[in-house]
Amino acid sequence: MKYIPTIGLEIHCELSTRSKIFCDCPVSFGGEPNTRCCPVCTGMPGTLPVLNKKAVEYIVKAGLALNCEINEFSKLDRKNYFYPDLPKAYQISQFDLPICKNGGLTINTPEGEKFIRIERIHLEEDAGKLLHDSFDRYSLADYNRCGVPLIEIVTKPDLSSSEEAREFVEKVRLMLLYSGVSDCRMEEGSMRADVNVSIRPVGTDELGTRTEMKNINSIRGIARSIDAEIQRQTELLEEGIRITQETRRWDDNKGESKTMRSKEDAHDYRYFPEPDVVPISFKTEDIEALRQSLPELPNKRFEKYTALFGLSEADTNLLLSSVSLSNFFETTAQECANPKAAANFIIVEVLRRLNDTGLSAEDIPFGGNVLGRLIKMVENEEITAANAKKVLAEMFETVKEPEAIVAEKGYKIINDTGEVEATVKEILANNEKAVAEYLEGKEKTFGFLMGQCSRALAGRGNPKIVQDVLRSQLNKLKEGK
Repeated sequence: MKYIPTIGLEIHCELSTRSKIFCDCPVSFGGEPNTRCCPVCTGMPGTLPVLNKKAVEYIVKAGLALNCEINEFSKLDRKNYFYPDLPKAYQISQFDLPICKNGGLTINTPEGEKFIRIERIHLEEDAGKLLHDSFDRYSLADYNRCGVPLIEIVTKPDLSSSEEAREFVEKVRLMLLYSGVSDCRMEEGSMRADVNVSIRPVGTDELGTRTEMKNINSIRGIARSIDAEIQRQTELLEEGIRITQETRRWDDNKGESKTMRSKEDAHDYRYFPEPDVVPISFKTEDIEALRQSLPELPNKRFEKYTALFGLSEADTNLLLSSVSLSNFFETTAQECANPKAAANFIIVEVLRRLNDTGLSAEDIPFGGNVLGRLIKMVENEEITAANAKKVLAEMFETVKEPEAIVAEKGYKIINDTGEVEATVKEILANNEKAVAEYLEGKEKTFGFLMGQCSRALAGRGNPKIVQDVLRSQLNKLKEGK
């Protein structure tokens, strides 16, 4: 490579409050345009904003989850710019005193672990949404999203590739999901990112001119936009063309970006303190109380799953990929008192069924405690593993209790040696050729006979008892021969 990429991200996440940041309009996705807005969030003259306390608590939780320092004093500012999706012609945001600063997360790279610094996390209101009709060449403004509480996570320019950016965003998303502050649904726009990219020649330390691509709402799109922008800037420099500092729009369908406008600097926004909202002040005990209210985060769960439960890193990462799946696993493991058995059953059987039906972990129609009881029945040799899979399938279909399904279908394991012995003798009598082959030394025939016995017992025979009885009867035949 002739050039070294330098990448920074600005990740925007809508907070999961019930109402907007400065008014009581509901926060929810979709709906008819301009039906979830009021004079406050559309900036009508004479209205006054009132700060949502829950939004402040959520940004502090996000900051703690992302290892940030929390400023005990911060304020809100007006960020002035003129754009149709911003009805007040300014955005209430934060400038020099954000609530969170100096955080970061460690990611894995081919060269080893790398710490990506977070410069700040600040609180602000979201803008509206413009709906563009490129055919008739007009745009419409929907202000339903205007005033939704938003946090902006600003990294230092520590990322060096699209893969690093992908892993960082995925890790941030998991932290926010586990801390419960955002649903992070990128397809609905509640999490999106601005990507800043510059390149510099190998052997130089001075950063190149950066460009910014706005509002990319998929992790795949973030990675693709970075690769495309590195390629575009490389080609320009190779042709001797100077790179312009600008804001670009990424089109993920076409895999290309287009110029939107020249890139603004902080002074262009004419920040000044928001006069209608009081500053935010915390006591140390307030911050500590919010820290204690955080649920167990993925890094702690990773240590527990691998060190305490003895799970592999691959299985652990799979279980941690969804908050619902991780919680489901923990409840299952607690019920059956065997984390490894719970993990294996969930990964192999439950996830396979979810994949086959296009469902997610949130759609599992029963609790982890119910699955734990099913697994415990297998461990206690009350039903076979094969029949446990059939019970699971019916649990997904009917939401019946596993004990009820076992009783209804007659899946209870047969531990009666006499009944098993009678069945085995019948199978041997009906399979003279296979018995003869076994007696001639063809050991693989034993598996065939086991299968016949299992089928005759409708899968309810205790495998160990069936095997012992079958072996005993075959030995008697061998001795008699």
